[in-house]
Amino acid sequence: MNQEKLMHYQVDPWNYYMMRVRRRRMEEEDEMERVMRIVSESAVVIFSSSSCCMCHAMKSLFCGMGVNTMVHELDQDSKGKQMEKTLMRLLATNSTTLPVVFIGGKLVGSMDTLLAFHVNGSLVPLLKQAGALWL
Repeated sequence: MNQEKLMHYQVDPWNYYMMRVRRRRMEEEDEMERVMRIVSESAVVIFSSSSCCMCHAMKSLFCGMGVNTMVHELDQDSKGKQMEKTLMRLLATNSTTLPVVFIGGKLVGSMDTLLAFHVNGSLVPLLKQAGALWL
């Protein structure tokens, strides 16, 4: 009798693994949907950390250009770590690369990509096309 009870509570390792994989995919899809919802709310969205100096430099650059940005501080969000992992997947990198910028609903990238756009003169047209700059 005890043997039957014991067998009843044992979990098949494969089913347990598949259940965890499905749960993780659902969580990742939820975070991806959340990122896309936030991105759709403004012409320029910066995913940032409040203590990051590069994030501050990015915000200052846009402010100096007269661009109104939506800043989402991941360190002040209860699901910020999960969102950061989602952003890392979008950037196809394993390292933390905040800030991450979206312009016109499209992923631009992190600081190095944005500065390259600024230096070669393609940032302003991109901002105008997104409706974030009216010069």
